[in-house]
Amino acid sequence: MRPIPSPASNVESAVAFVGGAEIGSRVSGGSGGDAGRGRRGPFRPGQLIPSRARLEARPLARAFRIIDTLVAASVTLGLTVAGHPLVAGLWALAVLVALRMLGAYAFPRKQDLSRHMAQVGLALGAGLLAAAVALLPSGRAEASVVWILLAATVGLAVLHVAWWTIIARGRQLGRLTPNIIVVGATANAQRLIEAALRTGEANVLGVFDDRLDRAPENIMGVPVLGDTTALLDHRIMPYVDRVVIAVQSTAQGRVRQLVEKLGVLPNPVNLFIDVGGPAEDDAALARIVAGGENELSGAAPSARRAWIKRAQDLVVASAGLLVAGPVMLIVALAVKLDSPGPIFFRQRRHGFNNEAILVWKFRSMRHEMADAQAARQISANDDRVTRVGKFIRKTSLDELPQLFNVLTGEMSIVGPRPHAIGMKTGGVESAKLVAEYAHRHRMKPGLTGWAAIKGSRGPVDTPESVRQRVALDVEYIERQSFWLDLYVIVMTIPCLLGDRSAVR
Repeated sequence: MRPIPSPASNVESAVAFVGGAEIGSRVSGGSGGDAGRGRRGPFRPGQLIPSRARLEARPLARAFRIIDTLVAASVTLGLTVAGHPLVAGLWALAVLVALRMLGAYAFPRKQDLSRHMAQVGLALGAGLLAAAVALLPSGRAEASVVWILLAATVGLAVLHVAWWTIIARGRQLGRLTPNIIVVGATANAQRLIEAALRTGEANVLGVFDDRLDRAPENIMGVPVLGDTTALLDHRIMPYVDRVVIAVQSTAQGRVRQLVEKLGVLPNPVNLFIDVGGPAEDDAALARIVAGGENELSGAAPSARRAWIKRAQDLVVASAGLLVAGPVMLIVALAVKLDSPGPIFFRQRRHGFNNEAILVWKFRSMRHEMADAQAARQISANDDRVTRVGKFIRKTSLDELPQLFNVLTGEMSIVGPRPHAIGMKTGGVESAKLVAEYAHRHRMKPGLTGWAAIKGSRGPVDTPESVRQRVALDVEYIERQSFWLDLYVIVMTIPCLLGDRSAVR
């Protein structure tokens, strides 16, 4: 781990990005008003969604296809029981194949509901035609069969209205459209923004450029927010899915310099290559959004792995709350009776992509001596810790309320432990001691983690302990898998019980 370089300067425009009425002050820290509204740009979604909560349309489309298949299978089973297996089979096969071939699960960004339903109507018509052909040898059609097929056809049509509405609403709210920022106020940046306007593949929230004296105030309405130093700490970054370098590809030295500087970010960094015309630009943007084009650093985990991890979190956290519920009630009562003050302690900590999240704990310190910024880390025989606090910290029972953070999606069961924003080590902000510190935010923080079972528990009160913690966290992120998470979960309890030396 290399020491982090000192920042060159603070740039006022780092907090100039102003969003919607209720989001603007939170993202930018600036005031609202007409000046702020003028800097939103043409891509501003109705609501800024943290990148951890972003969804992809393709997994949703697969889920829709599975539901359609289950509906078709149910109809097939019913018609088979009624003595018409051939009619059932041909109808289901024709409908499902036609829906797939006509692109009814593609949900293009510029497609309106009428065009989508035209595709669905053709597919459902093909199914009815196939069923009619199957009924020809009998010379007659039973009323029950006709009504079942018509009901199934109408049901699938209604489902597809719902599918299209879910996708359209998700894109409108910003949940299904990735947010990117562009580095380089160049002609390439304009081409990238034009591609985004044509295709709707991404929201371009802003542009950053080190040469501000030559940069315009905006590019096609997208505001220039500052230089790359401003970008590193900008409050918009937790809402950004990708950083795209759009300088001339022939400027290899500048590209290398930018990659090295932006490599400390938890956000994935891509390069936009200036080759070809509008069609090539559109295709390049689509590949960048999908994570398959010139990825330079910060590669995000696959959507499939993220879904599996989220399912694991929900199952384990729900089971944990059921098992630990009585214990949590006892701890809450003990905290309340032991010292005056609230039962819970909430602290702002770094989450995924540097998002600021409120982490819950049982209060273990005297209320009047609480240290929300962790300016003074815990030490042996710390006079701030209460009698009950010593026990619940030693046994990590104080961390149990973070199961609620897991259920809300802000944390995971396994991941790098969340550190307080502004936490200091030896009087220096811990994040400034290691250049790769933000790499630990490339995954949601965890209730337990690889570092915890490898001996890095408790305070990080020396620069070396910070480097060791970050190294272990990055190692976990690079190795993360379902089975590794299970191993960490299983090993957590014996590590907690056997670790008598860690200061908690």
